[in-house]
Amino acid sequence: MTTPARYEAISQGLAAGVRERDGLIGLVLLGSAADSARFRRDEWSDHDFFAITADGRGVDVRPDLSWLPDQERIVLTAREGEIGFVALYDDGHVCEFALADAQELSGAVAVDATIVVDDAEQTVAGLVGRAQARANTADSFDPANDARLVLVKLLIGVGRVRRGERLNGGAFIRQWAVAHLAKAIRGRFAESSTSLRDVNDPMRRFERDFPDWGERIAVALAQPEEDAAKALLAVLKELERGWDEFPTKAVETVEVRLGWA
Repeated sequence: MTTPARYEAISQGLAAGVRERDGLIGLVLLGSAADSARFRRDEWSDHDFFAITADGRGVDVRPDLSWLPDQERIVLTAREGEIGFVALYDDGHVCEFALADAQELSGAVAVDATIVVDDAEQTVAGLVGRAQARANTADSFDPANDARLVLVKLLIGVGRVRRGERLNGGAFIRQWAVAHLAKAIRGRFAESSTSLRDVNDPMRRFERDFPDWGERIAVALAQPEEDAAKALLAVLKELERGWDEFPTKAVETVEVRLGWA
């Protein structure tokens, strides 16, 4: 469990480490680590942040994570792609971060962000400003397109489960179909999406905005793969009422193909 005091100590340690590490010029605390979102923190909150390198220094800096605070308490570090990293501490606290220069983060999206360290040219401030501007349009949805994609993912997933590929088929059902279903619901009822939403992940805090829909999806996912798929399709069909763009014919086609009609 991460106490508020421990959380703040890690934030301060990150700032000190970035300031002291040659090649690092900036630190941006993101999400619940940012000052503007501190009200969202609880015992499960981790540290999300950008550690900004000087231009072109990423390749040199990334192999060395000795600037992270409390080195003796780190039980693992791992990479996620070229610029993404995670660190796990012995109390279960997690740091997830990008270690890159501003150009490598040119497509980043951010909402809650606190700039802790910047250079004289305000490279980090410029990066954050562009990332926040990008966030204003990042979570716009096309619910009709997402509804169609739910059907495709369910059809492919059930087919692969029936073929014996439960892991891959299950991913189509429980991951890809659900992600598009969440986006379809958020887009269909956009007025119900609050500021709690995460522009990078439409399923984050979905239950806060849509408790009834969230419960029905969770109940569906608790079932075996094909039963889960059938239940998710039933949830999708609830969107049809009063919606001219709903893919009714495609639903019928999927139900017939899977023998659910």
